[in-house]
Amino acid sequence: MTDARIGGIHHIELWVPDLGRATAEWGWLLTELGYQIFQDWPGGRSWRLDGTYLVVEQSPDLRGEAHDRLRPGLNHVAFHAGDRARVDALTDAAGAHGWALLFPDRHPYAGGPETYAAYLANTDGFEVELVADE
Repeated sequence: MTDARIGGIHHIELWVPDLGRATAEWGWLLTELGYQIFQDWPGGRSWRLDGTYLVVEQSPDLRGEAHDRLRPGLNHVAFHAGDRARVDALTDAAGAHGWALLFPDRHPYAGGPETYAAYLANTDGFEVELVADE
């Protein structure tokens, strides 16, 4: 018997320059996607959905203040976001929570004609893709 979790994502940890801001921005988005607060400590917070969790942490070992999604490293995290109406609702609400729409001239098909999605970036430059389930 094989373990269905093998190869699945256990967790993602993002180091952020401002924990309060990251907690507000990521917290809104993750809660909207069904995640619940999992861990909370003075230097970070995490949210969990099923067996996967995402961490934002303001580590004392952080070098620099800016994340650049166009440099080597993490470009973006993509989430299943529900149907097209749900992607649209999240996109409409995102600006009030620190997220800006990327590629507005190509939205909602910035990823190509077969993918209905929103690409958002937060204040710290982290990008997420919210993909509609077809």
